Amino acid sequence: MRFDVLTLFPEMVDGVLRTSITGRAADAGYIEFYTHNIRDFSDDPRRRVDDTPYGGGSGMVMQAEPVYRCIGSVGRAPSSRVIYMSPKGRVLTQNKAMELSRLDQLIILCGHYEGIDQRVLDECVDEEISIGDYVLTGGELPACVLVDCVSRMIDGVLAEEASYKDESIFGGLLEYPHYTRPPVWHGKEVPEILKNGDHAKIDEWRYRKSIEVTREKRPDLI
Repeated sequence: MRFDVLTLFPEMVDGVLRTSITGRAADAGYIEFYTHNIRDFSDDPRRRVDDTPYGGGSGMVMQAEPVYRCIGSVGRAPSSRVIYMSPKGRVLTQNKAMELSRLDQLIILCGHYEGIDQRVLDECVDEEISIGDYVLTGGELPACVLVDCVSRMIDGVLAEEASYKDESIFGGLLEYPHYTRPPVWHGKEVPEILKNGDHAKIDEWRYRKSIEVTREKRPDLI
């Protein structure tokens, strides 16, 4: 799968995605990601891409033309989608990430300042996505979250399919508690059932714990 991130700060996106699992997956060829600097498509000698908003108000607004040119410069795969990371979008969920993972390409637009001229969003963007009900200084961190979330479901990115299917939220419940060595730490013991080798009972225990944790922390999911 290919990810194209359109941003004013490509080094910020590269710094996150070139590390850990996404970086290794890109090196191995399971995913591809590219950053595109929107400033490269400005006619301004200083590569300026923003201007004051019509109607007044604080802050600056990113101009339509550089964004339009940047989007147009990206080659399109047979199945692709242009996504604008925005607090006004629908909140990202595991189901949405799974849906997006079936595409060949995601073109992810990162806003900055007070946002982007609405006209280019109306013309070029297929969908707006938020990562939560709060406002950040730009769309770069949300774009990295989206790439990370979607790429985990691409074949080969994780060692085993179970690595993501057992995760919190994937099956509608939060994940059960995890333990590792030593068996006793600060006087607290690993639950005995996890050490007895009976995998059927372990699975049952984990399922019950998932329900308990979900009821306690996210009852809205029940």
